Amino acid sequence: MALYSAAAAVLAGLERGEGGLKRLVYNSGFPHVRQLYALVSETLRYASVLEKLLDGAALLQAEKKLAPQLAKVLVYDLLFGKGLKCGGRWKALARRHRARLEAELARMKVRYKVSRNEDLLAPEKAVSAAASQVPRYIRVNTLKTCVDDVIDFFKRQGYAYLGKAASVEELKALSGKKFLLDLHLPELLVFPSQTDLHDSLLYTSGHIILQDKASCLPAFLLGPVAGTHVIDACAAPGNKTSHLAAILKNKGQIFAFDVDPKRVATMNTLLARAGVTGCQLAQQDFLTVDPRDPKYSRVTHILLDPSCSGSGMVTRGPGEEAAPSAERLQALAGFQRRVLNHALSFPALQRLVYSTCSLHQEENEDVVQAVLLEWGSAFRLVNAFPSWPCRGLAAFSGAESCLRASPAETLTHGFFVAVLERCQEEAATPSCLPAAAKENPQLRERTEPGAAPKKRKKKKQRVKE
Repeated sequence: MALYSAAAAVLAGLERGEGGLKRLVYNSGFPHVRQLYALVSETLRYASVLEKLLDGAALLQAEKKLAPQLAKVLVYDLLFGKGLKCGGRWKALARRHRARLEAELARMKVRYKVSRNEDLLAPEKAVSAAASQVPRYIRVNTLKTCVDDVIDFFKRQGYAYLGKAASVEELKALSGKKFLLDLHLPELLVFPSQTDLHDSLLYTSGHIILQDKASCLPAFLLGPVAGTHVIDACAAPGNKTSHLAAILKNKGQIFAFDVDPKRVATMNTLLARAGVTGCQLAQQDFLTVDPRDPKYSRVTHILLDPSCSGSGMVTRGPGEEAAPSAERLQALAGFQRRVLNHALSFPALQRLVYSTCSLHQEENEDVVQAVLLEWGSAFRLVNAFPSWPCRGLAAFSGAESCLRASPAETLTHGFFVAVLERCQEEAATPSCLPAAAKENPQLRERTEPGAAPKKRKKKKQRVKE
């Protein structure tokens, strides 16, 4: 039964937008990850068919205590998989409804004029062509290694390094054992979408982080310099926190918050593996943190990636895009406005990044617009990453300063990023660079869109070839 419970938990996490399929599987704690991944992936592949079966057989109405995610997993293995492997009451429950489920499956086949179970999938391929092209992104953890050494490692493993990408089309064309340096982010390597590196020594030792490109944008655009005090307000599972630590070179202070104890435990493990120091991790709701606490008097940068619908997440396996109700979106947007307002109230704050993995304007441009109106002239939107191809929706004047990401246009998960800065009386032209780039000329060369790094050492030249 542990397998089915773990699979149901992963499905629930996907629906809540807590991460991609592989991340949730590998963070589940279940000992047989390949078995779990296969079961969840196949259940997702048949998700729409299973929902019709559950409705037609009225299983959830008959069994009030059966969670929908667990029902899908059980019915998948009962009718499409290798047969139920569990014992106990859930096996008895599934078998009790077997005749009704098989009859409903037979009716579906007649309705769609097909004879095989697989043929039921044909009219509803769960993953779009664009989503299936999202590559596997690898962020090099500069707290433990450097880009050159990681490239050399993969070369020794039989991979062919093709140099720095010049366009999104080059990323799209990746196949086999080939990889590139990303065209936008300097510590990001790009592999074909089906590349699985969870068993790689570099991953298990924390030298590389499996992190989607869009998820790397918030910390990159916040860009705090070494010595800065930073808050990661909704931090778990910790990839963005470890990215901030790498940007800070473990010099400075990170205050990271998350209210969920399991996610905090997972995050603690991830940060330790990544070699992060100078981070105070707290199981606490960020809304309960007092901005006037002297502990936070030097916090000048905040990364805010609050709970959202997760509608932009693209699972590595098949799945369906989340479609939250209007009421759910309204509730999420209300929470997001509250937490953004709270973040802006920290007295020493100079720069904030607000991001979501949502496609919905209600959670993105509308939240930013409402909060900026409340704060008047105290904060302004930064025109972040001008060469980024996908901009904010024209919901209000200046929304084009925000960034959006999507499988079709940027070959990433769906994402939204807005950069806010406190206005100064003698403000110059709005900045388009992270703060670290403005204060560090070398970082500026690296982070200005389209700028090539200087060749400082012979060893580093291999990355730019």
